[in-house]
Amino acid sequence: MTNPVLQLAGISKRFGDNLASDDISLTLHEGEIVALLGENGAGKTTLMSILFGHYVPDSGTVTVMGEELPPGKPRAAIRAGVGMVHQHFALAGNLTVLENVMTGTESLWSPASNTVAARRKLLQISERFGLKVDPDARLGDLSVGEQQRVEILKALYNDARILVFDEPTAVLTKIEAEKLFATLKDMARQGLSLIFISHKLDEVMATADRIVVLRGGRLVAERKAAETNKAELAELMVGRAVKRPVRDASTPGEVVLEAIGVTVRTGGVDRLKSVDFRLRAGEVLGIIGVSGNGQAVLAQLLSGTAQRSAGSLLLFGEDVGDLTVADAVDKGIGRVPEDRNREGVIGEMAIWENAVLERLSRYSRYGLVDRKAGMAFAGKIIEAFDVRGGSPTTRTRLLSGGNMQKLILGRNLIEHPRILLAAQPARGLDEGAVAAVHERILEARRAGTAVLLISEDLDEVMALADRIQAIVGGRLSPAIDAEHADSRRLGLMMAGEWEKEQVVHAV
Repeated sequence: MTNPVLQLAGISKRFGDNLASDDISLTLHEGEIVALLGENGAGKTTLMSILFGHYVPDSGTVTVMGEELPPGKPRAAIRAGVGMVHQHFALAGNLTVLENVMTGTESLWSPASNTVAARRKLLQISERFGLKVDPDARLGDLSVGEQQRVEILKALYNDARILVFDEPTAVLTKIEAEKLFATLKDMARQGLSLIFISHKLDEVMATADRIVVLRGGRLVAERKAAETNKAELAELMVGRAVKRPVRDASTPGEVVLEAIGVTVRTGGVDRLKSVDFRLRAGEVLGIIGVSGNGQAVLAQLLSGTAQRSAGSLLLFGEDVGDLTVADAVDKGIGRVPEDRNREGVIGEMAIWENAVLERLSRYSRYGLVDRKAGMAFAGKIIEAFDVRGGSPTTRTRLLSGGNMQKLILGRNLIEHPRILLAAQPARGLDEGAVAAVHERILEARRAGTAVLLISEDLDEVMALADRIQAIVGGRLSPAIDAEHADSRRLGLMMAGEWEKEQVVHAV
């Protein structure tokens, strides 16, 4: 093993009553890929934020290339060769690739920006690591995968020798994720040292040389990837054996939601194109597809934030016309949005405020919110859905992703909705949280709730859905029974290849 390029020694950090990092020590060597694994809220991001200088530790030291870094100084970390690739990209959509990469690299007092040299350096780095992008492209016009390349290039442009990736595949497709990890391995072969934060066990096992597991702010285990397995890692993460729930057989009830030739047109473009589906009480209908094929618009339509341009939408047998948000809530439609941070909660509000946000009329009198009733409702959700990390008065942004998702799921399911719209319900969650969310969805199904599951995860759809349809270019395939589905067939359907004579209908 080569000499350490990074040493974290005795790092502790407390936020109020929450001990986010408890005396953690970690070493990284040249050319090594270390996976930092743990549940949502285990302290992974906090530890890396201390490394990069975003947080000041209560105790402990960070040493890079033998030199101790001053705490709370991101610029010192950058100068020492530490780069961070954030889960939510720190880039400007209105600037070009080159402008984003150069931002913050030149003195404000420079008489002119040396774009010629910067372009040359960017293209050299791009070629060396196989991260090809157009320097003159506007960032907002790039795909998510291309934007991530820019984020990586920005760190490399600053001469980073240690790169930290925070949940690098959270917003990537499977193909983009595979390309990313091939790039990471090539970087390590060229002498860079990498840490990536993740909870996806397949990625961890396939990419890391060594795995460090955090639980409850403590380092609980280190393993060489070649000497462990997914079952052991999952148990180390949550402190107990983790088992995904299994969908049991059921007999669906009446049709509660039906779309007939529904088209949604926005900005002169048909986002949904004459889609048809039926959803019955006590079943899960899975909609599978690659991101950007109309899933978001379908979810907006059914939650009342987008309107149809043609076709009929029947709710409990009646044409609802233009469904509004208030109609959706009043008629018993629960909603788990695709992006919990932007669409699911308001981070600066308390947990109890977010709990009642979509149902204010039930928790207010004479135009004033009934705080006591709202607090009681939030308390029930916290207890019933094991929402950890705070009390009803805690700001919601302080919750981990998994606990935020349980709050959103809980505020819908605790009142037993007739229909649950679940868009990417387990995205960005650790193994334990995924199992908990899946179990709640199946419990709702057993209780008679009709679940429309929109997901890009083949395994998730095959595990939960009774019937499956693929969405491609705004069109929906005919439905097939889950018993007739496998990854190959669904992959072909997601590519737009389906043959009507092979489709098995479950009506």
